[in-house]
Amino acid sequence: MLSNLSPVKKLILGLAAMCIAVSIVTANNLSSIMMLIAARNNANNTAAVQQSGTVQNNAQQGTQGSTSTGTQQNANTSTGTNTNTSTSTNTDSGSSTGSDANANSSTGSNTSSGTNTDANKPADSSASQSGEKSVAECVEIFNKAANGVKTGAKSVKQNYVTNYLAGTPTITSGISFIYNSVLGGDEWLDGMLKDNSQGEATYQGADIKAKFPVENEDWSSKLTADDVKSATCTEANGVYTITITTKADAKSDNVKRGEGHAPKAFNVVLPGIVNDNIPSAATSLVGTASMDYPESTVIATVDAKTGKLIKAEYDTKWTINFDKMGIILPLGTKAAYEVTY
Repeated sequence: MLSNLSPVKKLILGLAAMCIAVSIVTANNLSSIMMLIAARNNANNTAAVQQSGTVQNNAQQGTQGSTSTGTQQNANTSTGTNTNTSTSTNTDSGSSTGSDANANSSTGSNTSSGTNTDANKPADSSASQSGEKSVAECVEIFNKAANGVKTGAKSVKQNYVTNYLAGTPTITSGISFIYNSVLGGDEWLDGMLKDNSQGEATYQGADIKAKFPVENEDWSSKLTADDVKSATCTEANGVYTITITTKADAKSDNVKRGEGHAPKAFNVVLPGIVNDNIPSAATSLVGTASMDYPESTVIATVDAKTGKLIKAEYDTKWTINFDKMGIILPLGTKAAYEVTY
């Protein structure tokens, strides 16, 4: 039965099982479970105390080190003052070098030979001369190329889709004990994520719409410059390499594709998908899930002449929040595709 479920749904059910286990064990007599593994915990606690002492000693040493560092910073400050003074001397060198003799007048006159004139040019002049593209231009090229996959690609090869633990989960005090000692902690969760990853596959026709970002949509990107934290586009040998990182999306329990930032171009897991696949028994214990999407990045290779997407690598960040239980799970999915026309 489970073999017929999509990797995302199996992953969600696994997370639901984790929450149910945590909730049920927490609702029962926690002290009895603690007694069963007391011996192992005693050994771990002893090691933790020893490590804590080492950390405290290191912290004291670090404090002493920081004091001496502060003394060096004072020396750096005076150096910075000399540099600033010489710069102002350069600026006023046209009037009278002698009047500024209080601050290294000879150094100022030597440094001011043409250097300050170049510095007065606009900051973006070198960028325009080198042909660098603006954020809006980078986004426009990517949008056209990515959207063209849905309408013009003959096939799309998926090289991999890999789920991974994108940070340290937040599990509240008593629940943390169950998560780590009973379920297996981060190692268990990371293993489950990897088990629900995918390998190579080739999509054609309707499967391209269903699988290639954004999944189950006729489009692949609705990004605007306002959705983007950074975007670059470089050209070499007739190929654009575009790197776009989206702004982080705030936590929400009602997000749809095409809204926010990341959902406009990435295969994000939506709150509705999580909650629809969590059994009602689990929902009553852990509550509903909300999602937030930290910065996500796509690196696209585009034919500069035709504007067609050649390949794309997506790194999508998605975080599940079960606020009722104090559980925050930072997850990620990396995917790579090659397109044939």
